[in-house]
Amino acid sequence: MGFTMFGIVTLAFATNYPMLLVAATTMGIGSAVFHPESSRIARLASGGAHGLAQSLFQVGGNFGLALGPLLAALFILPGGRSSLAWFAVAALAGMFILSAVGQWYKSNGHARPKAARKSLEHTGLSKQQVRRAIAVLIALIFSKYFYIASITSYYIFYLMQRFDLPTKTAQLYLFVFLVAAAAGTIIGGPVGDRFGRKKVIWASILGILPFTLALPYAGLTATVALSAVIGLMLSSAFPAIVVYAQELMPGRVGMISGLFFGVAFGMAGLGAAVLGQLADWTSVGFVYKICSFLPLIGLLTVFLPDVGRAKSVA
Repeated sequence: MGFTMFGIVTLAFATNYPMLLVAATTMGIGSAVFHPESSRIARLASGGAHGLAQSLFQVGGNFGLALGPLLAALFILPGGRSSLAWFAVAALAGMFILSAVGQWYKSNGHARPKAARKSLEHTGLSKQQVRRAIAVLIALIFSKYFYIASITSYYIFYLMQRFDLPTKTAQLYLFVFLVAAAAGTIIGGPVGDRFGRKKVIWASILGILPFTLALPYAGLTATVALSAVIGLMLSSAFPAIVVYAQELMPGRVGMISGLFFGVAFGMAGLGAAVLGQLADWTSVGFVYKICSFLPLIGLLTVFLPDVGRAKSVA
């Protein structure tokens, strides 16, 4: 939270491009430090409802992300970039909240994680099966976050260019997508708890294919509706993927959380850069036509083992 607060203030008063990069890097460090351990603590506090806990943890960030374009339209555009500094108060409040969480963690004295070897035996899966499953999940993360990068980074420009919308209106339509994504995050975890993680992964990655294929050719109203459906379904995948991976290696919850949050953030950043270059070479509309095929990677889900069945056999 300290890194995040410093980054927000630096961003608000940056006078040149290098300072903007320092601000973005500092906030990135704050996010990188925060997520792995927070995900592990969310699982510890879940009471067995691991998917629900992961969804609740992630929806906070997704809801904040959803509010970004709306707050920018309502406060940053009329008030100027310096008004960003007021949002540092939220990071300061986060410090006090996390202090209380730290006291709870300390007072409960949670046991140290089991050794990796015992974790693999507990699932009934071989090391090779676990490695293959992790590789498949990383490929699915690639598909999800490259597509999300195309929306969060370029959806506003796409709407402005194709439908001749003003910036403020385009930001409001991006808000619709991000709210749907936040709703999908909160839905994905509990549904995975009840019906199984693999089913959620199948539906959320491969299931959006018809909608992504239709998006580049739709009118304005249909585009907004399709983007909401895509955001809802696609965002339900990440809680299921993280908890599924944690169940593959139950003694390495922190490591798995760090791995998948790191890959997710890295893919989002890489996707924004690659797709931006592609848009410069071609057009934003062409980017969405190419990205519409990314959900086909969801077919790799067929190679994921049934963790629940493996446990019952073991």
